Amino acid sequence: MIPTAIHLAALEGIDKHLLPAIGALADGLDKKAGEFRDILKSGRTHLMDAVPMMLGQEFSGWAEQVRKGAKRIQAARESLLELPIGGTALGTGLNAPVNFGGLLCAILNTMTGLPVREPANRFESMAARDAVVEMSASLKVLAVSLFKVASDIRLLSSGPRTGLGEISLPELQPGSSIMPGKVNPVMPEMMQQVCAQVIGNDSAITVGGMAGTLNLNTMMPVMAHNLLESIELLGNACRLFNDRCVSGGPELAGNPGNSRGITANPGRCRLYAELSIMSVTALAPVIGYKEAAEVAQEALRSNRTVREVVLERKLVPEKELAGILDLEGMTRPKK
Repeated sequence: MIPTAIHLAALEGIDKHLLPAIGALADGLDKKAGEFRDILKSGRTHLMDAVPMMLGQEFSGWAEQVRKGAKRIQAARESLLELPIGGTALGTGLNAPVNFGGLLCAILNTMTGLPVREPANRFESMAARDAVVEMSASLKVLAVSLFKVASDIRLLSSGPRTGLGEISLPELQPGSSIMPGKVNPVMPEMMQQVCAQVIGNDSAITVGGMAGTLNLNTMMPVMAHNLLESIELLGNACRLFNDRCVSGGPELAGNPGNSRGITANPGRCRLYAELSIMSVTALAPVIGYKEAAEVAQEALRSNRTVREVVLERKLVPEKELAGILDLEGMTRPKK
């Protein structure tokens, strides 16, 4: 009964709470990807300037990351549909009526609408809680993804004057406790803390799964507690992160700026794209990697643009150079 209850409770939380919240967040990020599709910016790798991209492309990557997290959870969900009910003490079914497990699965199917079923092997289903471990692992992957998304959003919104400042987040507080007018990225920081807790919960569940000694796992209580907490925390965090940061929800309607959710700063984005010398990457197939590297280094040393250095060295005719160094074109290279 206890492992069956754990599975059913987790399934209810996943279906009614977590997956809808993940879907709403992915949709919110997708909507922003469309809104920002024509905003040119500089990409960054190793926290250093990289080739240009569109802000919308960056948001689309985050949306896909979140959607893949939902797919992993849906895949792990299948294992939870196996219920060990009827196995009694060890899986033998001792003292249970004939076909008790099958009859109860049919009743639960009618009550919940879930396609629950008997396990392929009752001894495995009684001795191990691998389905819980698998689900927790998928929640951990989602937490890792959400931590990365929140971290990126926090970094791109840093400033407003001495940071990157490519995007702006809704202002949810009047200021810091000591610095008047300072607004902190509380929603990304909330998400990071939730993800840290979920990753910790997964570690406890992993240890619990390992402790299934011989024919019964005696650490089901701590596994159940941590799994259900992770489901609840992630669902709440995804909903709040979308409503109060990414998309802006009804509760922010009192402030028109906040109700729009994340907004872009196109001028700052384009400035960084034009300042980056990594547009030289598009020249590498034309003048060679070594020559392109020398152009980049010279442009950086002399505080000039790549275009100016290439023309001075007469490496590419001016008419051709305009097409090669088309920043928007670099974000959608022709095949």
